[in-house]
Amino acid sequence: MEQGGFGSDSGTPPGPIDKSKVLDVKPLRCLVPVFPTPNGMTSTNPQPSPFVCVPPSGPFPPGVSPFYPFLSPNDSGRSAENQEGFGFGTPISPVPLNSFRTPTANGDAGPRRPGRPRSAANGLATDDDDSQHSDQFGSGYSNDVEDTSTGKKRGRPRKSRLSQSDNAGAHPLEVDMDPLLNQLLASFKLAEVDQVKKADGDKELAGRILLVYDLFRRRMTQIEERRGETPGAARRPDLKGANLLMTRGARTNQTKRIGNVPGVEVGDIFFFRMELCLVGLHAPSMAGIDYMSVRLTGDEEPIAVSIVSSGGYDDEGDDGEVLIYTGQGGVQRRDGQMFDQKLERGNLALEKSVHRRNEVRVIRGVVDVQNGGRGKVYIYDGLYRVQESWAEKSKLGNCSIFRYKLLRVPGQPEAFTLWKSLQQWRDGTATRVGVILPDLTSGAESQPVCLVNDVDDEKGPAYFTYIPSLKYSKPFMKSNPSMGCQCLGGCQPGGSCSCVQKNGGYLPFNSIGVLMSYKTLVHECGSACSCPPNCRNRTTQAGPKVRVEVFKTKNRGWGLRSWDPIRGGGFVCEYAGEVIDESRVGEFGNDGDDDYIFDATRMYEPLEATRDYNDESKKAPYPLVISAKKGGNVARFMNHSCSPNVYWQLVVREINNETYYHVAFFAIRHIPPMQELTFDYGMVPPDKADRRRKKCLCGSLNCRGYFY
Repeated sequence: MEQGGFGSDSGTPPGPIDKSKVLDVKPLRCLVPVFPTPNGMTSTNPQPSPFVCVPPSGPFPPGVSPFYPFLSPNDSGRSAENQEGFGFGTPISPVPLNSFRTPTANGDAGPRRPGRPRSAANGLATDDDDSQHSDQFGSGYSNDVEDTSTGKKRGRPRKSRLSQSDNAGAHPLEVDMDPLLNQLLASFKLAEVDQVKKADGDKELAGRILLVYDLFRRRMTQIEERRGETPGAARRPDLKGANLLMTRGARTNQTKRIGNVPGVEVGDIFFFRMELCLVGLHAPSMAGIDYMSVRLTGDEEPIAVSIVSSGGYDDEGDDGEVLIYTGQGGVQRRDGQMFDQKLERGNLALEKSVHRRNEVRVIRGVVDVQNGGRGKVYIYDGLYRVQESWAEKSKLGNCSIFRYKLLRVPGQPEAFTLWKSLQQWRDGTATRVGVILPDLTSGAESQPVCLVNDVDDEKGPAYFTYIPSLKYSKPFMKSNPSMGCQCLGGCQPGGSCSCVQKNGGYLPFNSIGVLMSYKTLVHECGSACSCPPNCRNRTTQAGPKVRVEVFKTKNRGWGLRSWDPIRGGGFVCEYAGEVIDESRVGEFGNDGDDDYIFDATRMYEPLEATRDYNDESKKAPYPLVISAKKGGNVARFMNHSCSPNVYWQLVVREINNETYYHVAFFAIRHIPPMQELTFDYGMVPPDKADRRRKKCLCGSLNCRGYFY
């Protein structure tokens, strides 16, 4: 073995190594680096410093070249020295590396995406595509949620600022969302949630938290759309909004528990995974299995408390009473690698629950059909027990997975099974019990409206003519006629057309007809506008977008409910009938037959959900009275409730320089299928208090006991 040239400066000639010697070996950090001897110097001369301190922008000594990105190209002023290097000249200020974007095919910098890659875990948060964004997401959010396995928080809270443009082509402006959030929290009495309520909530608190979250998320989405940088792709307001609410302490049911969660009922629906976190139904924002540690005899061991089955794995459970759930991890790697699942964390917790026989909450995720198949609707399907578990090979056959069989606890209300029945009714594979008429509208609406009575022998309501729209005998004249928009492809967010400007510079609706913010008046496009019928600003003109049915209630006559889930802010229908003079209302009240009157001149209990947060104005009486006694649509069957799930919004349309007011109904909160649709009929002014009261049978906790 020949000796290498490790000690070139020692002058020792190369030769064989004497293996009998004991070498003195030192750690690398103790060794002094040896640099090549520069030209013109010998080993006996002092060794110069090999490092030269040079500012990024120069000047540069001989032999040192500038480097990117601290210099910008300057073809006209290159020096000979720079041409030998990188070819850069004019110095620029240093720029953080995270501000550079990856060039796309056309050379432009594409939108930045979140740093955390999306995985295919059971029911992960990336299923929560907002209604108009699909999968186009950008950065700028911080998902500060608690990790159930460590108790630590991930991410850092950021100041809630969004960019906004005043009009097309304007420079982005920073919009501080804190005042809006503070006003929402104060209005709904969530600024300081009691610590006891945070740990263990109730239905009223859970409802307020979800409503504030939905209002705030929709408003952030609307502001992001107005920017115009990436039309239709807001930067995950579902994650950002939930993060800000949890940072402010607006959440409930933080205590882990086995069994049902206070304030959440079997059959409740959610459109975003973060909603499950806010009410404590399922704490992890991405993982499909939530668990807690318990100490029963000796050491602590995990047991499962809830799972989300949303199609990320090959779960089986079409019958609605049995669910074959696949464990998490391993097999679903996006890079194509296959690994065996491990019996740890959530998988271990489900295994322990087999022996403990504890109840496990099950949330099923189904495709959001109303949103074009993008995103999920999460259904709380109630309590299950894990009966057995086993390991098997995946369908691809090259890795092992865990499977768990869960059985639904009997005696619970219908949830997922109801959804399956509704689908069978639509497909015609099952018959709806109690149907009197398959289509009450005789084809006047785009979807049939069946008339159902499975309570008694009544064959239907009193005769009336079905009309899908409002009939005016004399419209309101407009003093200053305005020109219609010229949006041939439909009004767009961030645009500067006249219709958008009438609504304060924002489009009031998203692409699936959800009202994004609340105004005293919503201005829709009229006959003078060039936009097509499917324009987003014509949402209420196309009729009901959900399939509804008129049904016989047990004690309140006929009512209205939907086969489809309805998002908070989702359009239900308008109130059709004949516009009558206010003085004629008494004609109907004298004989007690005023059940089919909508009177906008009444005083309405102020709903915080209908407040315009950019304006101090509240809902006020309007000189609009509609009679649907002789002719109307499905809205005439909506009953009164002191705690309604639907509210009315005044919509204005201009036709031939004349103003037409319409009453449109929107969902206050998410409404599950087959839940009755109700609104508050309002209170009569003091000068009309002689009208007789009617006993209220709504049964809500806030029932006034009567209505008009």
